[in-house]
Amino acid sequence: MKFIRKMGSDPVLLAILLLAAFLYGYGIWNDKYVNLYYTSAVGSMLQSWHNFFYASLDSAGSVTVDKPPVVFWIQTLFAWVLGLKGWSVILPQALAGVGSVLLIYLLVKPTFGKTAARFGALAMALTPVAAAVSRTNNIDAMLVFTLLLAAWFLFRGTRSGNFGSLIAAFALIGVAFNEKMLQAYMVVPAFYLFYWLAYKINWKKKTGILAACTAVMLVISVSWAVIVDSIPASERPFIGSSTTNSVMKLAFGYNGVSRLTGDRNNGGGSFPRGMNGEMPAWNGAMPGMNGGTDGTSGASVNPNGNGTGAQGAGPASGMQDGTSGASVNPNGNGAGAQGAGPASGVQDGTSADDGRQGRGMAGQFPGNGTDDGGRRAFGQMGDGRGGMGGGMFNTGTAGPLRLFQLELSGQASWLIPFILFGCIAIFANLRRRHFTQQHKEAIFWLAWLLPVAGFFSIAGFFHQYYLIMMGPPIAALAGVGYVKMRDLYRGHSGWLSWLLPAAVLATAVFQWYILHPYNATIGAGWSIGVLAAGIVLAAALAIPKIGGKPIARFVAAAGLLVLLIGPLYWSLTPIAYGLNSMTPAAGPDSREGMGGGMRDGMGMNAVAQAQGAPGGTAPDGAGTPDGANAQDGTGTPSGDGTGDSRSAGGQFGFDRNGGESVDESLVAYLKEHNTGEQYLFATMNYSTGGPYIIEGNKVVILNGFSGSDVVYTTDSLAALVKSGQVKYFYVSGGGMGGGREGNSSLTTWITENCTEIPASEWQGTGGTASGTLYEVTLN
Repeated sequence: MKFIRKMGSDPVLLAILLLAAFLYGYGIWNDKYVNLYYTSAVGSMLQSWHNFFYASLDSAGSVTVDKPPVVFWIQTLFAWVLGLKGWSVILPQALAGVGSVLLIYLLVKPTFGKTAARFGALAMALTPVAAAVSRTNNIDAMLVFTLLLAAWFLFRGTRSGNFGSLIAAFALIGVAFNEKMLQAYMVVPAFYLFYWLAYKINWKKKTGILAACTAVMLVISVSWAVIVDSIPASERPFIGSSTTNSVMKLAFGYNGVSRLTGDRNNGGGSFPRGMNGEMPAWNGAMPGMNGGTDGTSGASVNPNGNGTGAQGAGPASGMQDGTSGASVNPNGNGAGAQGAGPASGVQDGTSADDGRQGRGMAGQFPGNGTDDGGRRAFGQMGDGRGGMGGGMFNTGTAGPLRLFQLELSGQASWLIPFILFGCIAIFANLRRRHFTQQHKEAIFWLAWLLPVAGFFSIAGFFHQYYLIMMGPPIAALAGVGYVKMRDLYRGHSGWLSWLLPAAVLATAVFQWYILHPYNATIGAGWSIGVLAAGIVLAAALAIPKIGGKPIARFVAAAGLLVLLIGPLYWSLTPIAYGLNSMTPAAGPDSREGMGGGMRDGMGMNAVAQAQGAPGGTAPDGAGTPDGANAQDGTGTPSGDGTGDSRSAGGQFGFDRNGGESVDESLVAYLKEHNTGEQYLFATMNYSTGGPYIIEGNKVVILNGFSGSDVVYTTDSLAALVKSGQVKYFYVSGGGMGGGREGNSSLTTWITENCTEIPASEWQGTGGTASGTLYEVTLN
């Protein structure tokens, strides 16, 4: 109660928390499946304690998800109390996001005062990537909250000398490890350094306590992994994305070193056959897109660019808003789709007549054209904004300036120039005999920020939403830096007094750089307005300073508030534009797959087929199941784009908001013909089976997130059938795995040993399923 009264005494803090709650929670009830991969696991965890402990992806406890279970335990408890809905599994992350804002305030206020704490909390609330990821059931918002709570205990322990608080701090890092493995250890250098600088005891005792804290952290970190790995493989699920069925391999491989090296063959990141983990260089055309199989609605491939577009309101072949029917043209001048979607080539139906690719798609990835119409290697940005510039996950080009590139800068980098000037102000009075608590805490935040920023500058395999790890130190340093620069501005006449106007100007210019590529989408007023306001305020701060009369304090505060306009807009985009729950990112293209890099249904399934992967699937509304006319480009989509929001990339592991919807006719048929089998049916992937699990049905998923995991062999599949646990197999679109290549031998076994049930027997007039149902009985 005392704590609540203290919060109530600061109405500004309450307003900031309400703002964060709005940004992180408004509209979450509209998301049906969220990240289907994780929601499916919560559904299975509600079905048995066995599944709960292991965070099993399916009802049979066949395979785990590719992360440890702590966050999913929390989500399952919320779902158990509130019912399994999209909003109920998002709610823990939304609350964690608001809690992180509060923790920034509590961490900064004791040493730097209320003003710094307020601005720090506001900066955290308006970190765009935090707003994006907190609106999903991805792990990172909870991870950051856990690490900030650990930091709070660390600060408390070093101030009071309380040994229990120090143990709790490092124990929470161990808990965080069981949320997202090695990502939690990115803050360990900051914890060690701050402990050593701030804890005032002799070095022998300090070393002993640190050793004890480290031991607790390590024991908690590996506790679940050691328990699971010690259990015989036959008595537990396969460890998803580990390839070797080992939690320790998952922790230090796929969720560890592979993130740095980019080696996606070291676990769940493998790509379909023939793609070798990367894309070829293209001259505009998607390879193999002249085919019309599996709903790809392929348009004519015509050097003159005269193909007609797909007819219909729904997306065809996973391309943006019905654009995939456009002709493929080496010059990027494909004709537009004839339907509700914009014309391919560039946004809003315009064509790229200079050989460069705009925001839309004409059988190309955005940004892959060049000024001369020549080739551009995949992942290299062309002139158009958006698209998959900078790699598979739209994370820019590795290097020291990666966080300032267009692909990443809008997520968490808005205030980096400001804090650079702020750090000069913070450490301007640092002396050997003047090393204060303020300096130590600022060093803590820098020691958090620099390794994290360094990692993401060179890492080979991560998603944009991982940048939430940068949010807390940037927010804290922004608040602290503002107060320090303001004090120097008002109280000094030397060069240090010019840091505040310089910081406002430099940051405004950088924010213009972030905003202006989106002028065609959001209007030029935003970028010009932020730049103009920054210049005006910088001048307003500088001109009176020349006359020796610094202006009022509120103008200095306005300088920082202006710099939060851009982050506020970006933080609102997940509400305004929608969100890709699989790989969330903020920005006007936040609804695009791959975290802002792909539009609705990039059509990775078509790429997979073109490169030799086993048959793919067409999502709802993506095209006729047997393919549209590939010669005249007049394919007819099978839906109107109003149903399932899954992108065609679902078979590539990037469903946008979920997989196939539940076909009630199929469920009714299977229940009616069930003869005592434990599971309603088995299917190859979570995209197909997940919605049924979420609705409370018991379903077996034969592959995990990655087809490289050998969850079932043909022998174990036969044993599953012979034991009477399942007799129906539902194969959607050729049986690719839920994320990548899938186990084609299982599909072959099913087709050879099962009898196909005609769709007329189980698919009613209102049925939505488009796969094939098989029944098997082995003697």
